[in-house]
Amino acid sequence: MSTLTDPPRASFRLSQLIYDTRYRSITIQVVAFILILAGFAWLINNTVQNLAALGKDFNFGFLSSAAGYDINQMLIEYNNQMSHGRAALVGILNTLLVAFLGCITATLLGVIAGVLRLSKNWVVSRLMAVYVEGFRNVPLLLWIILIFAIMTESMPQPNQFRGAEPTASMILGDHVAVTNRGIWIPRIGFTSSISGNESVAPIDGAAPLATGGLDWLLIFGTLALSLITIRFVRRRSDRIQEATGVRPKTWYQQVAILVIPVGVVLIALGVTVVAPYLKGFNFIEGTHLRNSLIALWIALSLYTGAFIAEIVRGGILAISKGQSEAAFALGLQPGRTMSLVILPQAMRVIIPPLISQYLNLTKNSSLAIAVGYMDVRATLGGITINQTGRELEGMLLLGSFYLLLSLVISGALNFYNRSTQLQER
Repeated sequence: MSTLTDPPRASFRLSQLIYDTRYRSITIQVVAFILILAGFAWLINNTVQNLAALGKDFNFGFLSSAAGYDINQMLIEYNNQMSHGRAALVGILNTLLVAFLGCITATLLGVIAGVLRLSKNWVVSRLMAVYVEGFRNVPLLLWIILIFAIMTESMPQPNQFRGAEPTASMILGDHVAVTNRGIWIPRIGFTSSISGNESVAPIDGAAPLATGGLDWLLIFGTLALSLITIRFVRRRSDRIQEATGVRPKTWYQQVAILVIPVGVVLIALGVTVVAPYLKGFNFIEGTHLRNSLIALWIALSLYTGAFIAEIVRGGILAISKGQSEAAFALGLQPGRTMSLVILPQAMRVIIPPLISQYLNLTKNSSLAIAVGYMDVRATLGGITINQTGRELEGMLLLGSFYLLLSLVISGALNFYNRSTQLQER
């Protein structure tokens, strides 16, 4: 009787790292990784040597020294005796503000324009085509400067709001003032602030969050908890519908969960509306939106919205016409068909290119320097570098901020995109 034995295993040879396909890819990756590390090491060493030759070192101690310059648009308290780090934080918040406002407005404009471009009304579709082609084929910088010039030259001066017969007047019940220096809008104040001060007291209109920070934190925290609770209510409704086929009515519960807690917090804080008013040669109180912020916001929104419109139009056209026909056969109106059937399916096509547009808008906000809006490019990447001579450190921090912000935006939208993808069984 013969017996079968396993063949002896071949011993490992170094040549297998090159000629054996099982190890070759690992070898290439290791070599590439070593070369990249060596390149970074050479670059860092060369930089340190060049700095030493110029009598400089590499450190970030300049962030704690006094900045010595003013910032005209602030979300938090700041003065020129505070540090460069504080000035950089103010610039970062200004960048985040215009990026957030721009993304929201551009999305709304893009979705509306993209849907209307497919309208059967010839006039409406042509008007949207003119908007899309006009804005996306003209450089963004020109739109920023044009809108800023219109705001500065065509709006009335503050002194035109005074006198027995003023030539200009406030709008919306004397709560909003549109001038050539910007727009003043009401702000929210609290008579029972938990921040330790009365935030209805006059403050600089350029720093709406300088006081009442804990109040806003409490409000937004309560709102977040309400939204989380509403999500649990909706999931419970989904489970009941899957089990019984009948979906319970929970809209009144959701409204109560959203309104009552936030309303109680607002009443407890003594929320009030502080309107701007003319005093001396300018308006005080309220929140001051400078022309630079408005021009940048509008230009970024209109410019990026034109690209988003084409993305939305392409996403809608990617959905089969049979989907619309089936919805019409069920008696759905065109508007409901678009919002309930077409757009939810088109989102799987729209989201990936939409991420790129959000990233472009965020990075294009650095053009704010053309109209004097003090974003992080103007503070950390401009005045701070010029005053301290720390070009390398400042640019590294500036690039790291934009990189981190872009990764956060793309990560959040990629997470949403994965949740909308079709799940195979």
